[in-house]
Amino acid sequence: MARWEPDARGRMTRAALDLYAEQGFEQTTTAQIARRAGVTERTYFRHFADKREVLFDGSHELEAAVASAITAAPDTADPLDVVGDAVATAVAALEERRELAARRAAVVAATPHLQERELLKLAALRDAAAAALRARGVPEPDASMVAEAGVGAFRVGFDAWIASGQSRPVGDEVRSALAALRAQARG
Repeated sequence: MARWEPDARGRMTRAALDLYAEQGFEQTTTAQIARRAGVTERTYFRHFADKREVLFDGSHELEAAVASAITAAPDTADPLDVVGDAVATAVAALEERRELAARRAAVVAATPHLQERELLKLAALRDAAAAALRARGVPEPDASMVAEAGVGAFRVGFDAWIASGQSRPVGDEVRSALAALRAQARG
């Protein structure tokens, strides 16, 4: 093992995804991930609380980015547009990590308790968006419903982006999902 190599966090993420794909999430240990990434298990635990968190790294940053974009939106903007644009902008960073995002999505889809964890992370994103909307003066229950719709558009758009394998940006897929929701609401 080398004394120090750059990007330990990225190496651990890639190692975890490789191992989860090769032998399954349940069969993979943090020791195996650390060894594959060329770090000690102690280093692994400095970065991640457990073997699940390597898959959910960045969720707090996503929440903060969405809330910040909602806060910065023009006061006259429609709340649903504000949330849709905030989510679409915040997830743009996934563009450069499309392969990793697809691999992560496959691991989560194959593991029921990871699906549960994903739902909890999405609920936290929804709550952050709703709080930011309330801070803008959007009353309840509107703030919660709009935030839920925005997170729903993210889920549908993200799934379409992964499934398509095309070069269309994930943000465009999120906006398309939101447009489809608006069209359904209009009847």
